[in-house]
Amino acid sequence: MNNHTSKYWIEQLQLRAHPEGGYYKEVYRSSRAFTPTEIGQERNYATSIYFLIEAGNASHFHSIQQDELWYYHAGDPLSVFILSEDGALDEIKIGPYIDQGQTLQAMIPAGAIFGSKSSGEYSLVSCMVSPGFDFDDFKLYTQSELLERFTNQGKIIKELGWVQKDL
Repeated sequence: MNNHTSKYWIEQLQLRAHPEGGYYKEVYRSSRAFTPTEIGQERNYATSIYFLIEAGNASHFHSIQQDELWYYHAGDPLSVFILSEDGALDEIKIGPYIDQGQTLQAMIPAGAIFGSKSSGEYSLVSCMVSPGFDFDDFKLYTQSELLERFTNQGKIIKELGWVQKDL
């Protein structure tokens, strides 16, 4: 692969902390917008970010109202965990080793509850959202609300679920 570290990518790409965990930088937001029926508010046609997760950090379980495409760039494979309505847990591995069941890109459907973590030191990906991402369409799930809803997925929920801190 390469000898770059997560610090290198964070500095070179000017990434900043993301509320769900990890680091990000928006690199594209379409200049045109429309009002999707499903959302009822104006959104850009598409948005794209760089997103980096380091070892020991996680993208906490969350959902957005749009489809999200993920693209592998550098580092170790990224595991994306999706909680299904029926309580099942699906894992998609986004990485360069196609012969090991990984994929260079993956789509997370609108409304899915998902979180991710790196399988090594760090994972650098891009995420493209259409209609464009807006924090009004974002929901971060706490461990307690997920444990109540998905009683059979306690291990991954305790690992990737958000723990709300008192302010």
